Amino acid sequence: MGISSAPFQVFGPSHKTVLLLIMAVPLALSLLVRVQRSVSLERLLCWAFALIIGGCWAAWYAVFTARGWLDRGNALPLDLCSWAAIATIIALLGRHQRSYELAWFWAMAGTVQGIVTPDIPFDFPEFRFIEFSLFHGGIIAAVLFLTLGLKMRPYPASIPRVIGWSLVYMAVAGAADWALKVNYGFLRAKPGHASLYDLMPGWPWYIGVVVVLAMASVLICYAPFFLADAIAWLRKRYQPISLP
Repeated sequence: MGISSAPFQVFGPSHKTVLLLIMAVPLALSLLVRVQRSVSLERLLCWAFALIIGGCWAAWYAVFTARGWLDRGNALPLDLCSWAAIATIIALLGRHQRSYELAWFWAMAGTVQGIVTPDIPFDFPEFRFIEFSLFHGGIIAAVLFLTLGLKMRPYPASIPRVIGWSLVYMAVAGAADWALKVNYGFLRAKPGHASLYDLMPGWPWYIGVVVVLAMASVLICYAPFFLADAIAWLRKRYQPISLP
C-alpha cells in the first residue's frame, strides 16, 4: 500500500479503466444471471457486491486510523455516498425495495458525480485510489446489477420518498456541520477539488442550486423507467386486434 509518486489524473488511464469496469462488470454479470437463471448465483453475486462495499469501508477506517488520517471531518458516515452504501447493502442482502430506490437515486445522482470527479490525491496503486474506486464503483455497479440483472426498479411513488430521505440527509449532515464545524455534504463550503461546484455561486447560494439540481437529477434518473412504461402502455393501448 505504498504511496504512488504520481498525482491523480482525472480521466487518466487509471481513471478511465475504473469508469469502464463500473459499466462492464454489472452488464456482464447481469447477462450471466439472465442466462443462468440461478437463484444461488444471484445470491452469491449480491453477497459479493455487499462484501466488496463493506470490506472497502472497513479497510478505509483501518488504514485511516493507523495512519492518523481520521478526524471528525471524515470519521462519521455523513457523506451521501455512505448513506448510498448502506442502502445498497440492504438492497443487495434483502432485495428491499425502499432501500433499492434510495440506492438507485443516490448512486446515480450522487455517487456517479463522485467517481467522475474523485477527491483523491494519488493515482493507482496508492491505497486511497484503490479504496475510493472499489467503494464508489462498487456502489454504482451493484445498483446497476440490481436493476439490469435482478430487474429491480423505482416507481413513481419512489420519487417523493427519495426526496424526503434526501432532505433528512441534508438536515442530519447540516446539524453535524454546525455542531462540529465540519463540512459533510459540502454544506459549509465547496469541495477543495475540481467539481461541478466550481460553476456555482458562492456560499450559501450554491446550496439552493444544489437542491434544484438534485430535484432535476431525481427526475432524470427516473426518466428511463418513465419512458419504458410509456412505451409499454402505448404498445398495449394500440395493439392490433386479432380477428377470430
